Amino acid sequence: MPDPLFDDARLVAEPVPGDNALTVSVGELAFKLKRMVEGEFGHVRLRGEISGWKRVASGHCYMSLKDDQAVIDGVIWKGNAASLAFVPQDGIEVIATGKLTTYPGRSKYQIVIERMELAGAGALMALLEKLKAKLAGEGLFDAASKKRLPFMPQVIGVVTSGTGAVIRDILHRLEDRCPTHVIVWPVKVQGDGSANEIAAAVRGFDAIVAGGPVPRPDLVIVARGGGSVEDLWSFNEEVVVRAVAGCSIPIISAVGHETDTTLCDYAADLRAPTPTAAAEIAVPVLADLRLTIAGFGNRTERCARRYVERGREHLTAIARHLPKRDQLLGPQRQRADDLGQRLDRGLERRLTLARGSLDRSAGALRPATLERKLEAKREQLKATWRLVQSLNPDNILDRGYARITARPGGETLASAKSVRSAGAITLLFRDGEVDARVERAPSKTYDKSVAEQPSLL
Repeated sequence: MPDPLFDDARLVAEPVPGDNALTVSVGELAFKLKRMVEGEFGHVRLRGEISGWKRVASGHCYMSLKDDQAVIDGVIWKGNAASLAFVPQDGIEVIATGKLTTYPGRSKYQIVIERMELAGAGALMALLEKLKAKLAGEGLFDAASKKRLPFMPQVIGVVTSGTGAVIRDILHRLEDRCPTHVIVWPVKVQGDGSANEIAAAVRGFDAIVAGGPVPRPDLVIVARGGGSVEDLWSFNEEVVVRAVAGCSIPIISAVGHETDTTLCDYAADLRAPTPTAAAEIAVPVLADLRLTIAGFGNRTERCARRYVERGREHLTAIARHLPKRDQLLGPQRQRADDLGQRLDRGLERRLTLARGSLDRSAGALRPATLERKLEAKREQLKATWRLVQSLNPDNILDRGYARITARPGGETLASAKSVRSAGAITLLFRDGEVDARVERAPSKTYDKSVAEQPSLL
């Protein structure tokens, strides 16, 4: 049966008698619904499975919470997202605390999440296994990538709480076994921001440059005392696992007790059951090492002494087969005696021959014979001197001749050509010297048979 209020179709809206419904805009209705929902459901706790998790560039996070009957959208604003104790992932069952609201732009209702927790230990382990499978698939836990620990590290870096019993146990154990230089990087080991602090400490140790003002560790120990899965959860965070796996310094993971296992243990180069055990693994026992070195020294000394003794025994055995000294030197001694006797006889004969030669030479040295030889040599010397006197060119000066020499050097001039070329000459007479200069005659025609006459000055 048609409604009498709306029985006529009209083109333009007009008031209808008896109709009390007010006309509102879409926005007014949407905001009325928003106020109603927020007032009724200002604080709720929802249990559901995460689906479609994503973090956008602004830092806000969006997802859906679902169960087997319904789905509701959810949003976590940036400030609350930074304080989450875990990294949400699809398929993880959680309990979200917040308030319901609507989003007028899409006519949808959603929950603004202020806090999110895992829905029990089962959900926590599911998240752990899912993250473990993901990181293992990337090769972060491969045995081939594990680094070998140094035998005796000079510097050890420790990442742990700076005030707990763990650091004291490690320091005392290192002091007892082998005193070592230790650098402690204190961090929070549980609670908000602890995972980022642990990861930053590992990366900080790895960034230290060798030879700088702060010594670079040869080994790093990441340690924490025992606790529940929730207490140790920071060492399961992806940021910690990636920092440990990417560190170039060998790392020992000592988180919790022997039965506790974290993803940090899988990423480290070696897992220690306790922090104290990590200190025992890190360094050898100095006293045992000294005993070992002393033992090596004793063995070396015994080996050297045994080598000398065996050499002495071998030499003694060889010496038994050698001939006696008299047998070796007998022929040489006899030959030396024979040569000595021959030497004596040779010297006597040589002396006799020399004495005879001396006697013969002494006979030829009579005084008369020496005087005759001396007189003959004297006469020979006088004859040679007379010859020298006869050949002296200055002897003819006594007969009125003169010897012409060049004035500067005193060289004797023996031809007219040399006199003309000299120009200035010296005439040597018996009683002195006279300087002269040579000039040519005025006439160019002269008898070739007559020598050119010089003029005296």
